Amino acid sequence: MPREIITLQVGQCGNQIGTEFWRKLCLEHGINNDGILQEFALSGDVGDRKDVFFYQADDERFIPRACLIDLEPRVINGIQNSEVRNLFNPENIFLSDHGGGAGNNWASGYHQGEKFQDDILDMVDRELGYSDSLEGFTLCHSIAGGTGSGMGSYLLEALNDRYPKKLVQTYSVFPNQSESSDVVVQPYNSLLTLKRLTLNADAVTVLDNTALNRLATERLHIPNPSFSHTNSLVSTVMAASTATLRYPGYMNNDLVGLLASLVPIPQCHFLMAGYTPVTLDGEDAKAGIIRKTTVLDVMRRLLQGDVDPTQLHQSLLRIRERRLAPFIEWGPASVQVALSQKSPFTQSAHRVSGLMLANHTSIRHLFNRTISQFDKLFQRRAFLDNYKAYPLFHRQAAAGALELCLDEFVDAREVVQGMSDEYAAAEGADYVRLELASGEDELAGQMASGLHLGSKVAA
Repeated sequence: MPREIITLQVGQCGNQIGTEFWRKLCLEHGINNDGILQEFALSGDVGDRKDVFFYQADDERFIPRACLIDLEPRVINGIQNSEVRNLFNPENIFLSDHGGGAGNNWASGYHQGEKFQDDILDMVDRELGYSDSLEGFTLCHSIAGGTGSGMGSYLLEALNDRYPKKLVQTYSVFPNQSESSDVVVQPYNSLLTLKRLTLNADAVTVLDNTALNRLATERLHIPNPSFSHTNSLVSTVMAASTATLRYPGYMNNDLVGLLASLVPIPQCHFLMAGYTPVTLDGEDAKAGIIRKTTVLDVMRRLLQGDVDPTQLHQSLLRIRERRLAPFIEWGPASVQVALSQKSPFTQSAHRVSGLMLANHTSIRHLFNRTISQFDKLFQRRAFLDNYKAYPLFHRQAAAGALELCLDEFVDAREVVQGMSDEYAAAEGADYVRLELASGEDELAGQMASGLHLGSKVAA
């Protein structure tokens, strides 16, 4: 039985990377731009599970389980006028009536998410009706703008409230922090979104624009990378990370199995991605091939021959013994390799390719840079009037006027700082012992205050 996943594409960035993702999935499953399975994909047993990300309509077309959401029409209109205009279900497209967007303001996007929640959640409910055994949701968005960050944050809260037992995974694009941004309130938007990603997501795949631009410049030798270049890299990572769900093997063939080994601490669920060999689709493909790859050269080309899982595990054991990678001291050196079938419908010059998803404590430096940029603005109270007009950021003064309320900013900073500190603490050898001790102290305090959490009696 398939474990279906519904994809929510929110905002300009979310819809751009989401559309590239669906283009790549259609190529890998032999589906054309109209959703029709092509003749060469009809014969033989491919062994894929299209039903995880597509459902088959009455006219035999394969329709993506996707909801396209935006507050301004430019990007979605571009999708509706492109070669994939017939791929998506038109009922699953939401555009606001005013079409004015969120003005790169997190508060505006969040407020409009609350305003339009009934329409959007009805769309999600309708899509859920096409699923037999829904496993969870995937959210594609940016954390720095207005719609993807603000409305995306509200949808994260709404999904947790409405479907508390379903997994929520996000592909979150982080802004380029090495360059000055046109969005002056970018640090505010990023921090407010990070709070919701910390509290309301089960796993966050971090797509760092700084790293993507550096990769395109230094490895692919593109002087001025465009959005299409970085979107191509992102869609490759997204497609590879879902390969074991669409071409199931003996492990990691559902989302919970994939994430279970990656998230040992619920709060620390931000994942880094690495892919090899790095290539670009289309016109830049020839110039973009990187022949010297990483991720241990795809496990030494999967041991230079037919793959035997036993040999793979022996190789992993050698990596642990030689300490070729630094692992947390309080836990085992947990590296897992999942082998997945390759799509027979896409041609590649490489015999094997590899994706690494890593939960690494160095990710906290990315959060610390965001906090540092936030502090520089917040200490001067710069640009806060942009948020004052929205209910979450104002309160009624004694004279009846509205005054700015900073509680949400302060709380968001505490949550993100706490998550960064948790990653730093996880590097310590005594992390588990300290966590157990703090848990016992918390339980003792609750019992002393008269709260009985429940008991189990063994006879």
